This record gives sequence, C-alpha cells and structure tokens, in this order.
Amino acid sequence: MLAVIPPVVWVLLRIIGMTWRFEEIAEEGVEPLIGGLGAGAEIFCFWHQCVLPCAVYYRKTGATILISQSFDGELITRILGLLGFHAVRGSSSRGAREGLVGLKDVIESGRPAIFTADGPRGPIYQTKMGPIKLAQMTGARIGAFHLQPERAWVMGSWDRFLVPKPFTRIVVSWARWTVVPADLAAEEFEPKRVELNEAIERARVRAMEHLERARG
Repeated sequence: MLAVIPPVVWVLLRIIGMTWRFEEIAEEGVEPLIGGLGAGAEIFCFWHQCVLPCAVYYRKTGATILISQSFDGELITRILGLLGFHAVRGSSSRGAREGLVGLKDVIESGRPAIFTADGPRGPIYQTKMGPIKLAQMTGARIGAFHLQPERAWVMGSWDRFLVPKPFTRIVVSWARWTVVPADLAAEEFEPKRVELNEAIERARVRAMEHLERARG
C-alpha cells in the first residue's frame, strides 16, 4: 500500500487538480497570500476536510505540515512529499511534544508551518491547542483559511472529507490573523484558541456564502 497508493494518488491529483479553478477572497483588511503561504516564518491553519484542494493549491510552497504518526499519516506524508511538502510527525494524541519541537525548528529556520487544526481525529471544526502553543513559543502569527469547492463528493468520515469534482470552482477564503503574545498567561490560552477557531470558521462560512451568492 505504501509503495502503490501515494504515486497513484499523486498522479490523480495532478490530473484532476489541473481542472480546478481557484478564487481568492478575504476579510476586510486581510491580504490573501495568492498561490503561496508567504516567504517567512508563519503558522497556517485550516480544517482537515479540505486537505486535498489545499495540497494542490499550495503544492509549490515547500511548507511543512504536522501529520499524525499513524499508518494513515504515513500515507499522507508520502503523498504530500510527492507534491513538494515537508512533514513533521506528531499530533494532539500522539507525539505532541515532538511535533511542536519539530515545527518550532521549522519556524526558526524562516519557513512556514501548517496545522490541520481539527485533525487527526476531530471533533470537526474544533481547533486543538497546538497552533497557539507554537505561536507563543516562536512569536509567529497564525493565518486562518479554508478552501471550499462548489461541487464535491463528501465522504462519510468524521471530518466530512471533501473531494472536489473535476472542473469545479474552489473558493480560497482568508480570515484575520491571530497574534499570540510571548508572555501569554496560562488562563489566556483557551480564549486565544477560541479566537483562532472562530477565524477558521469565518473563513469557511464566508466561502460557502460567496458560492451561494454566485449561484444567485
């Protein structure tokens, strides 16, 4: 499976991804990072369900993503590696400390780091504390975005995983940045997590509303 599935998925994504049409939107005062995740040491978060369109749209960034230490995580690591991404292994349930240390090194080397904020097991649309801890450790700000296909197959998994259909339009929606002070007190971590959670959700909802308006 590890030898066969990643290259097959990579070929399919390259072929089908060429038919997808991406459109950027952003909240007022936010400059969308079109086709890339910036050139500096920043943190980015999105919901687990839109991994596929994210992998295609941001494939040239060379960004590093936190991926679980499970067998499924190994499959994802190999697929994303073929698309040009790097991986740090760990999750909120397994290898959390190692994952944060690895991403801290990435940030300190001046490269972007990515979290699937509600992964790898959910609950859906509920970000973990990892991005807030990493931002507090490094001083990096957190970007929140969502990619919503106009037409997609929705899987029966916990995350309602999205597989965009060929030739569909995909809205790339950005919300305001979350800034975490280095001296953040322990009791302030949860409010910051909620702030980030609301930002990613706003990005998702705005993308869906944008598509609804376009359909008239």
